[in-house]
Amino acid sequence: MQFSFVLPSTIRYGSGVVKELNQIIDQLGAKKIMFICDKGIIDAGIYTRVKALLADDKTCVVFSDIEANPKDYNVQNGAAFARDNDVDLIVALGGGSPIDAAKAIAVVAKQGGEVRDYTKRAIGPDCLPIIAIPTTAGTGSEVTFSSVITDTKENFKFTVKSPAIAAKVALVDPELTYSLPASITAATGIDALTHAIEGYTATCTEPIAEALGLYAVEYIGKYIERAVKDGNDVEARDGMMMGSLLAGLSFSHADVAGVHCMAEALGSMYDRPHGLCNSIILPHLMRENLPYCTAKYARVARALGIEESDPEKAALLGIEKIQSISANIGLPAFKALAIDPKDFRKLAEMSEKNGSNPSNPKPMTADDYEALFYKIDAL
Repeated sequence: MQFSFVLPSTIRYGSGVVKELNQIIDQLGAKKIMFICDKGIIDAGIYTRVKALLADDKTCVVFSDIEANPKDYNVQNGAAFARDNDVDLIVALGGGSPIDAAKAIAVVAKQGGEVRDYTKRAIGPDCLPIIAIPTTAGTGSEVTFSSVITDTKENFKFTVKSPAIAAKVALVDPELTYSLPASITAATGIDALTHAIEGYTATCTEPIAEALGLYAVEYIGKYIERAVKDGNDVEARDGMMMGSLLAGLSFSHADVAGVHCMAEALGSMYDRPHGLCNSIILPHLMRENLPYCTAKYARVARALGIEESDPEKAALLGIEKIQSISANIGLPAFKALAIDPKDFRKLAEMSEKNGSNPSNPKPMTADDYEALFYKIDAL
């Protein structure tokens, strides 16, 4: 086996590490700072709180026109904003959408063109440096070097990927998740679990990514229900943030798989929240995959605390455990997404077309995805 494990970001982890922001900006030699976030971060007061950490010698501007499932025009507008304001560093503050958008903005602002160009065009090293500060325990985007953007003309999600767009520093502070609503804690938490399981089981995975993914499952399984039940449970918030971080490192060095293929199709066509889509689909696609990765799913089950020696029984119990956790934390069924069955074929074709489809343990065709959409919808 041959593989590379590239980690271009410095990770600073722990309660209170966000207070190091000004010092890190000084180390990077920046003076004109562009915060990228969404309206929710502004309304919650998190932007004001973090901006207050900067010394008076810094000039700040903020770009908050970032939508869920960030759009190509969010990136183009953000890149123009960065150029117009002559910024020399980005602070990406929020969940996966602002951080993914920031990574795409960092390259387009310096290298020009349309963001979709960079699915085929090489990304040079000249990108705006990024400090990523996650406010959810879910996406792991602060430590990945990919950015998922929605093409609004074709209603299709595409990925821009290069170590050059990775954050220079990830400030991973669980204190920033304390005020996160229970519903978002739940959806982003199972999103992280999806990253961990798919990073562990992807056909292109390798031992380091496997280890990270499996350990992430253990953290998330132990703490997610506690974090949803009591947002001020410090140990649970810390455990969820660590689980999300490990899961991000896992899938970024392997891949995601069929769950994401389906979720990204739903996000593209219906603009549904990505984490919620992942959380709903995860156990159903695991059942499809079961004959193709029974032993690995059995290890996932054991990481979730299930004691069963028979691999197939353990794997099935693990899937049931994930469904039980989802129910306990209030996640809805597929019907809640309000998807029109007439779109299932188109969604299935988009799922098959997704670049991560070959990484799914079971080879999945559009027919397979369509059948699964109907099966989930009927439950």
